[in-house]
Amino acid sequence: MFSFFLAAMLLGFVFNAAPGAVFSETLRRGLRDGYKPALLVQIGSLVGDATWAALGLTGLALLLDSAQIRYPLTLASALYLTWLGYQSLRDAHRPPQPSDDGQVAAGGAFAAGAALSLTNPQNIVYWAAMGGAMAAIGVAQPTPTHLAVFFAGFMVSSLLWCFICAGLVDWFRRAASLLWHRLTYAACGVVLLGLAGMSAMELM
Repeated sequence: MFSFFLAAMLLGFVFNAAPGAVFSETLRRGLRDGYKPALLVQIGSLVGDATWAALGLTGLALLLDSAQIRYPLTLASALYLTWLGYQSLRDAHRPPQPSDDGQVAAGGAFAAGAALSLTNPQNIVYWAAMGGAMAAIGVAQPTPTHLAVFFAGFMVSSLLWCFICAGLVDWFRRAASLLWHRLTYAACGVVLLGLAGMSAMELM
């Protein structure tokens, strides 16, 4: 069972370390306000990760993989990504100053991470396919114990990644020049708008 826990942790690291909207928003907010907002974007995303993981591991993700659910989620995701992409490109043009109100910045960072994760329709597909992934690591018919161990391993690695990612972003913030900050904001904006466009294409 311990090897199964380690396999779940590895899948969790792969899932969380993949570049995407959450990482881009972590980078954008971390460049402006430092370690804490970057960490809170990551921790906020755990709200969605835990929700989709619980639904997927109990088989409910298959029920949610329908047009009635995916369409509004995809639309919300596309609109939110567009807004974040616009903000990032604006920041590239005029790099922002650190927020005066740290509590507001922290709350906004947490909410952004949660919203990005909860509205990501790809999470439905990922967790609906998790049964196949379990079979690949030797558990063709998972028991409730297997599901609990897998969920624990995935969430432990996700939580660890929150601190690792925030630390790397804060290090980059301190080490990079203003030019690199602006280029990073621009890159995040392009990524976020690209993801928004890909989400919008799924609606057609």
